[in-house]
Amino acid sequence: MILGGVLVPHPRGPVGHSDADVLCHAIGDALLGAANLGDLGQHFPDTDKKHKDASSLILLKEIAKLLRRRRLTISNLDATLLIEAPKVMPFAEQMKKNIAAALGLKPTQISIKATTSEKMGFVGRKEGVAAFAVALIH
Repeated sequence: MILGGVLVPHPRGPVGHSDADVLCHAIGDALLGAANLGDLGQHFPDTDKKHKDASSLILLKEIAKLLRRRRLTISNLDATLLIEAPKVMPFAEQMKKNIAAALGLKPTQISIKATTSEKMGFVGRKEGVAAFAVALIH
């Protein structure tokens, strides 16, 4: 399972066209949305073989370029992982460093949190993971 560009040891993980890094995908969508630039699927469609198995950190680098071209600056990011297992907070600092490097930020501009769904829904049944992110840009 890859989260924030970190390989988190776990027997199962999300499946996707790229590396299925739901944390990076949520952050990418938050940045694109804040800039009114659509979403990840518009910029990196799963029909494009170029992005097959791509690192989501590379996708974040591309998004950062799009923002810079429009003279937009990322102030900060706040992300929450909704996951029952594994415990991911021991990996949060490395996730911040990876995401910061991809976006040209400082790790202190990125907040990563994790919570469970108290055994409710697909996340609670350990059938998946979700992530939410908010981006402040100017």
